Amino acid sequence: MIYDEIAADFRPIIARIAANAVMREDQRILPHEEVEWLKRAGFGGLRVPREFGGRGVTLDDLFRLLIELGAADSNLPQLLRGHIAFVETQRALPDSPARSNWLRRIAAGEILFGNAQAERSGSSTPATTLENRDGRFLLNGRKYYSTGTLFADWIWSGARYGDTLVALAVPAQGPGVTRIDDWDGFGQRLTGSGTTIYEDVEIDPVHILPWDESDSVRPLAHTTGLYQCILLASLAGIGRSVLREAVEYVRPRTRTFGIPGNSLPRDEPLVQRVVGRLASLSFAVDAATLEAVRRVEDADTYRRFDETDEARYYTALVAVFEAQQVVIDLVLQATTLLFEVGGASATAVDRQLDRFWRNARTIASHNPAIYREQAIGDFYLNGTLPKSQLRQANGKVSSAPVG
Repeated sequence: MIYDEIAADFRPIIARIAANAVMREDQRILPHEEVEWLKRAGFGGLRVPREFGGRGVTLDDLFRLLIELGAADSNLPQLLRGHIAFVETQRALPDSPARSNWLRRIAAGEILFGNAQAERSGSSTPATTLENRDGRFLLNGRKYYSTGTLFADWIWSGARYGDTLVALAVPAQGPGVTRIDDWDGFGQRLTGSGTTIYEDVEIDPVHILPWDESDSVRPLAHTTGLYQCILLASLAGIGRSVLREAVEYVRPRTRTFGIPGNSLPRDEPLVQRVVGRLASLSFAVDAATLEAVRRVEDADTYRRFDETDEARYYTALVAVFEAQQVVIDLVLQATTLLFEVGGASATAVDRQLDRFWRNARTIASHNPAIYREQAIGDFYLNGTLPKSQLRQANGKVSSAPVG
C-alpha cells in the first residue's frame, strides 16, 4: 500500500488537530475530542493485521504518520504510546480468542489503550499487587506517569502476583480505578501522564498474562525500542513544526531588523540562512528517526524464535539509542534557533512558540540520554547488550500461568 494513500485518510483529521493546538496548549485543554477522532477513523488499528479488520501497515508507515501527527501536536504520538505497544504485543502473541477479540475491537475503532507501568516504589519490581481472593483477581496499587490513560478505554499495566510478574488489561472506567490529571511537567502537558490508582479492581483472568520472555514473545528490547521511537517521532514532529512556524512567521512580514525603510525579511540572506538551517535539522531528525524504526522493524521481521533473536533485537536497540542522541540535540537546537527569525515579537505569548522547546525538553527527559550514551559505548567497546533493568530483575520471575 502506498503511504500517501494511508496518510490521505488521516490528513484532514491531523489538520483539524493542528488548527486548535495553540489554544489547547494555552488553556491546557486535554485533547479528548481529538483522540476520539483518531480512534473512530481507525488510527489505532493501522498495525492490526488485515485478517482482523485492520490496515496491516508497516511499522515504517505508522511512524511516518506519527511524525505528521506530532507536527500537528506533539502530545498526540506520546499519549498513544501505550496503545501502540499493546497492539505490537498482541501481534506477537500466539493466536487465542482473547487476542482475536482485542485486535478486532481495536480495528473497529471501539477501544483505545493507555499505559500505566511506572511507580515510585524505588524498586525495579512493581509494588502494585494482584491477588486471588476467594476466586476473584483483585488489583491494588498506584501508578505514575500513566501516559494516555485519561483518554483510554483500557489500561495496559503490570503487577506482582506472588513471585510472578504479570501484565494485565484493566478497564479504565471499572470500579476501583481512579485516573488523576496531576502531571505537573512544564511540557507535554496534554498527554494525560497523571496518576492511576487501583483499589480492589477486579480483573478478568482472560486479561492477565505472565510477564515472561518465552519463545512466543519478543525480547524486551523490542518494546523498549518501540517506546523510544515513539518519543523520537514526537520530537521529529516538533522539528517539522518549528520549520513551519518559521516560514509562516517570516513570509508576511515587511520589516527587517536594522535595515531602514520597507524590506522583506524573506529576502534577507541571514533570515534565509536560519530557515535553511531549520529545514536541514528537520530533515536529519526525520532520517535518524525513521532509520531507527526500520532497524526495529527489520529485527522483528527476521525473528526466528531461537537464541539468535536476542542479539539482533538488542543491536537494533543500540541503533535507537544512537538516534536518540542525535535527535534530541538537533531538535533542541531548532527550538532555540526559531527565535532568530523574529526578534522580540516572536516571544509573544499568543504565539506560544516556547511550547516547542518546553515540549522537546520534556520528551528528552523521559529516558535520560546520558544512560543510553553509556550503553552505546559499552556495546561498541565490550559487546555488551543494553538489556533493560526490568529484564535484569526478572531472575525470580516464573513463567507460570495465572489462575
